[in-house]
Amino acid sequence: MLAVLALGAAAVPISPAVPVQEAAYFVEKSKAALVLVSSFDLEKCCRLEKCVASTSNEHFRGVPIGPYTFTPTLDPAEIFISSDRALEENAASVVIFTSGTTGLPKGAVMRRAFVFDCALSVADHYRLTEDDVMLHVLPVHHATGVGINFFPFLISGSRIEFRSGSFDEKWMWERWRDGAVNPQRRLTFFSGVPTIYMRMRRHYQRTLLKLPPKELAAFIAGSRQFRACLCGTSALPQPLSDFWTTLMQKRIVQRYGATEFGAIFKIHLDDKKAPDGSVGEVVNGIDVRLSNGDEGEILVKSPHMFSKYLYDPEATAKAHDEDGYFRTGDIARREGKYYWILGRASLDIIKSGGYKISALDIERELLSLPYIAEAVVVGVADEEFGQRVAALVSLQEEEITDAFLETYGDSKHLLTIEDVRRDLRDRLAGYKLPSLLRVVDQELPKTVTGKVQKKILGPEFFPVPDYQMNPDVQSWIQTRELAKL
Repeated sequence: MLAVLALGAAAVPISPAVPVQEAAYFVEKSKAALVLVSSFDLEKCCRLEKCVASTSNEHFRGVPIGPYTFTPTLDPAEIFISSDRALEENAASVVIFTSGTTGLPKGAVMRRAFVFDCALSVADHYRLTEDDVMLHVLPVHHATGVGINFFPFLISGSRIEFRSGSFDEKWMWERWRDGAVNPQRRLTFFSGVPTIYMRMRRHYQRTLLKLPPKELAAFIAGSRQFRACLCGTSALPQPLSDFWTTLMQKRIVQRYGATEFGAIFKIHLDDKKAPDGSVGEVVNGIDVRLSNGDEGEILVKSPHMFSKYLYDPEATAKAHDEDGYFRTGDIARREGKYYWILGRASLDIIKSGGYKISALDIERELLSLPYIAEAVVVGVADEEFGQRVAALVSLQEEEITDAFLETYGDSKHLLTIEDVRRDLRDRLAGYKLPSLLRVVDQELPKTVTGKVQKKILGPEFFPVPDYQMNPDVQSWIQTRELAKL
């Protein structure tokens, strides 16, 4: 990527894990001239070449990088700095495709200033130095992987240690432990998504807690070696945050942002007063409005803003209001200088019986129940109420004890909707309580960056009107007692 940028060209990072047809979409949408490929993916690259050549660009080629990776290092005396004019800072540098939660992925064109100026802002916020070491486990084809975990540490002279392949919580805990045991392997920063932190907690509870105290202490020390552990992409559930705060003796540092404009709300490393659930305060230099005063859609202007959606002027224009603010589609609330994210305007605001209900508020309360591991709340179309509040949950296996089974569930379900409504009754108003419930016996499906795609999961698990015939979907029916005459 750095070599491509140095040439003045634009780089389009894509995951080698995507199917050929999806990779072909990215190639054709970006009108890429070639793809750089590792020796592990040569066979897939050959299929990609044939696919693209047969539909849009017969000259498209894949270039293996293996033969050039281990060439002899140049002596500094052999390196000459170009005397050409500096490259235009507003020109395209990195094209990052969005996750496609609201349609086909769009290519967000980041300006060349993104590579340095935006990175410098992040580095300044987290006070990065040449002594820092980032353990990088997130995809580099998404905004966090390149804009938070890569460029800022690179320009700060820090060290970046990459972990390739699928996530492995056992390996991760052992690497953390090694950093505490061996000073030369110490890590100072780690960045994850809620799914990563959830899986690491599960491994700790199921495996590490069974170790002898001395061995366990080394793993705990590993979790406490960091200057900061970061979390983005989606909100960190409060029970999960509480677990890590207790174990690490410091909070996981959260933020809010998106591909198109970077991170605009952040918590400072030394902010001990940030309220629970908050994503922090506005970053210096960012112009933010909420559409209805202290609550509403987040509208933003940022010096690190993307320049356009690639070859899509209509989508670019539609994404901005008449004053030039980017319409994020996310709803937030402000209290003092701190912000809370309430959810997506199109997906996380449920209109039921005349009420506007935040799905994220209900998810937070569901996740505060000790037996709930994951929770997604969606609106399901309903003739009477407009939408019904539907909860899709997975259970925390460690909490399914004999005592739990004596109190919860019935002959058909391990957990009933009556159980959930009873436990939430003191936490939520009656109209916010779920009236549909589905329990899954595995982790909820997610994207490669750990995002739950509600637009897909809602219709999949609560299809209208077929969900009424599905025995796995529990429906709460209000019972009314007739008054005695």
